[in-house]
Amino acid sequence: MSEPRALSGYWLRDNCPCADCRDPGNGQKLFQITDLPADLAVQETTERDGHLEVRWTDGHRSRYPLTWLAGATADRDHPRDRPGDHRTEAGKRLWRAADFAAGIPEAHWDAHLADPAERAAVLRAVRHLGFAVLRGVPTEDRQVLAVARTFGHVRVTNYGELFDVRVEPDPNNLAFTSAAITPHTDNPYRDPVPTLQLLHCLENAAEGGDSGLVDGFAAADLLRTEAPEDFALLTRTPVPFAFRDRSTELRAERPLIETDALGRIREIRFNNRSIGTLRLPAADLDAFYAAYRRFAAITLRPELQLAFRLDPGDCLIFDNTRLLHARTAFDGDGRRHLQGCYADLDSLASTLAVLDRHTEALDTLQDLFEGEGAREYLGEAVTQAEHMLQAAALAERDGAPAHLVAAALLHDVGHFHGAVTGAQLMAGTDNRHSHTGADLLARWFGPEVTEPVRLHVAAKRYLCTVEPEYRAALSPASEHTLQVQGGPMGAEEAAAFAALPGAADAVTVRRWDDRAKTADTRTPGFDHFRPLLARLLATAPGEPV
Repeated sequence: MSEPRALSGYWLRDNCPCADCRDPGNGQKLFQITDLPADLAVQETTERDGHLEVRWTDGHRSRYPLTWLAGATADRDHPRDRPGDHRTEAGKRLWRAADFAAGIPEAHWDAHLADPAERAAVLRAVRHLGFAVLRGVPTEDRQVLAVARTFGHVRVTNYGELFDVRVEPDPNNLAFTSAAITPHTDNPYRDPVPTLQLLHCLENAAEGGDSGLVDGFAAADLLRTEAPEDFALLTRTPVPFAFRDRSTELRAERPLIETDALGRIREIRFNNRSIGTLRLPAADLDAFYAAYRRFAAITLRPELQLAFRLDPGDCLIFDNTRLLHARTAFDGDGRRHLQGCYADLDSLASTLAVLDRHTEALDTLQDLFEGEGAREYLGEAVTQAEHMLQAAALAERDGAPAHLVAAALLHDVGHFHGAVTGAQLMAGTDNRHSHTGADLLARWFGPEVTEPVRLHVAAKRYLCTVEPEYRAALSPASEHTLQVQGGPMGAEEAAAFAALPGAADAVTVRRWDDRAKTADTRTPGFDHFRPLLARLLATAPGEPV
């Protein structure tokens, strides 16, 4: 990692993750850059417990994970390699039709709904490859809207929430005829253009009408390689796009190929049907049309055109700012009916990020079970992991709701994560593992899971007060930790505990906790509980750094 002096002081302070600088819930900053003193400087730094601690000349203290600082330094040194904006070619896999000889990215609708990992795979394909197909989507009216809402929000246009792609008697768009349509971007006359399009096949008994896709980023990349001057011309020439009918007048001026500040391809806007009249000097028009024709010819190369047929129940999801879509002509008397809608990539990217965050959370918990969980459990006849898995299995066997099964499973994670170990607890130092565990879990789960965990030690002290026979049944190790943790509650403390939200659930978890200490008991592994945990994971923002 670079020394702190190699980093910008204002940048470092602007990214301070403490609760005084950022809202703990949403990660948003609580100060303006002008609130920082003009002479701000680092006064002292210390590395401790995997963090860099910084004391500033204005008295503020910051604490940064060293791993985060290392990543930040790498981003600064290699700006073109950072993951950054997944809208550009840097975050995509450019492709040719032959790349899908073994099959296109697809998943079944039921799996997409039920399995977060499957849904993440579909969304990742759309983000990186530009498209995916869901099979087995019910062939019901307006079902395409339900597909869009599994990862985002429907974008309403002048066509409404959705549109029917079928032969219309008085069409206001060539899409609503049986004519062939060459590779194009939908709605290029909007600013911003809809970034995602969905097409759900309800019926397809027509002769012809096959679908086609072209990777517009790959086509633009070829133009850049083969004719760099033409590529540059198309990135800097605003092109007028227009659409009008009886109730709509839409116009936008954007280049056919849009790049970001680093010169990376970010958006393709290509539609011969909607290009308006370009007003430039004759020589500039000749140059533009030569480049335009060259780019159009590249998009029609057979090796770039991926063709397939949508059958009833298939729903195509694709990136409308990257892929160009097409269709062959079909028999106008044949039955071909698709329903489509628009959505946006930012919602898809957000959903994918949350799903990935959930996967990371579950992987972290599973690593704890399979690593530190193999250790002895406070003098009992089972390991720590065996104890928690037994508790969860008991909860599941008793028909407990999902949040209590999760609380039973995770109630002792604080033994893994705190500054004071379970061994030190047995030696007489209270490690407050219930609070440590609840604080860790609060990064991912809501209070219905975290509060029974936070209160499960207090529940033991409470039960010892209100149920004398309960204490008599405690194991010797549990009796020992009872004394370290404060002993039975007094009457007033017990009454206050019983009034707490989550106290009843904590008592329920405590009873499974006490029964879950039997050696050689067969229980499901952590993998068995992953789907349940995935459904419970909270969607609140994670830590800012």
